[in-house]
Amino acid sequence: MASSRPRRYAGLQASKETDPMRNRLRHSLIAPMALIAGGFLAPAFSQAPNAQFPRTATGEPRLDGIWQALTEANSDIRPHAAGPAPLPELGTFSAIRPGLGIVEGNDIPYQPWAAEKQKENFANRLELDPEGKCFLPGVPRATYLPYPFQILQTPQFVMIAYQFANAVRTIHMEDPGPSPGDSWMGWSVGRWEGDTLVVDVSAFNGQSWFDRAGNFHSDALHVVERYTPMGPNHLLYEATIEDPNVFTRPWNISLPLYRRVEENVELMEFKCVEFVEEKLYRHLRKQPE
Repeated sequence: MASSRPRRYAGLQASKETDPMRNRLRHSLIAPMALIAGGFLAPAFSQAPNAQFPRTATGEPRLDGIWQALTEANSDIRPHAAGPAPLPELGTFSAIRPGLGIVEGNDIPYQPWAAEKQKENFANRLELDPEGKCFLPGVPRATYLPYPFQILQTPQFVMIAYQFANAVRTIHMEDPGPSPGDSWMGWSVGRWEGDTLVVDVSAFNGQSWFDRAGNFHSDALHVVERYTPMGPNHLLYEATIEDPNVFTRPWNISLPLYRRVEENVELMEFKCVEFVEEKLYRHLRKQPE
């Protein structure tokens, strides 16, 4: 069990050690927005759990609804500049969007061999990234993919249905015993700590990535997630990540989640398997004589 928990919006905090790229992003984007916002945003991000958040009959927050992250973390969970697509022919399609990152301290504490492996993954991302093959995204990546997800809550279970690849998680709110086996999405056991849903996730198969930059883990991954209401339409998502096979210490991420409030909003299907059949199985097609 990790001994630390994430700082709120750690990935959005500027540090004294920021690099020039990060300084340019901060000065060109954040400062003008702060002038325009004029202090409107800051109080909202620092609120304690809002009393207006809907609640169950027993007093816990009702997390039911369709949620989505607005972040560039799927490109790289660390701070990063814009970059080209993996193939020149794609132009701006699949180009890397710049992002401030969601990692506390801005970097991932890789073991030396793992840092080199991440660079190899990035160089070969077009072929190796599980997202490009429509594999299940894993945790925590499923949360900040650029697709919505729906939370369905009961006293015994919390189910999360993700648009990408029709992925589904069941969070057991009562002890279900050990996992029946390793999987892409892991084995999730939840509990309430005040207004925060805490989810302990283990039993991963070690095949998912954290992002398109090749940040990865092994089957020893252990994630502790925290979902905390910030207002009627906002959640704070935090996760502590540890994997002694890959990292030198536990590390943390945090980001806001936004409720989709459009009229008649629903979680539509994104069955991506048919989109990757040629990529995955063209070598099995019988060639003409």
